[in-house]
Amino acid sequence: MKVYGLTTCIRTRQALAWLKAHNVGFEFQNFKTQGISSDKLKVWDAKAGYSTFVNTKSLTWKKLPVEVRASIKTAENALALLVEEPCIIKRPVIEDGDFLLFGFDEDIYQDHFLHN
Repeated sequence: MKVYGLTTCIRTRQALAWLKAHNVGFEFQNFKTQGISSDKLKVWDAKAGYSTFVNTKSLTWKKLPVEVRASIKTAENALALLVEEPCIIKRPVIEDGDFLLFGFDEDIYQDHFLHN
């Protein structure tokens, strides 16, 4: 299982703490230091649709010029922007086989990790 996020993100820290507290093993990839590949984003887009994981509430998003924000009407443009600015991806991302989740939701974590 792999967790993607930022160590400075409160939701990512909550998710990592929850996983550790429940002895769920994981590998962590930090968007800030390791980035994200366009191939991985294409997989997520195919599974969930890019609009699911573009975090329009992030400070990075809000600082982007209006023209850049408007340009993500296509998957190609959106994914290119996310490779350049991975801080815009909704965090944390949990990828566990076919299971893919954006954001921290304790109820979903309990259901997936403790009841499977």
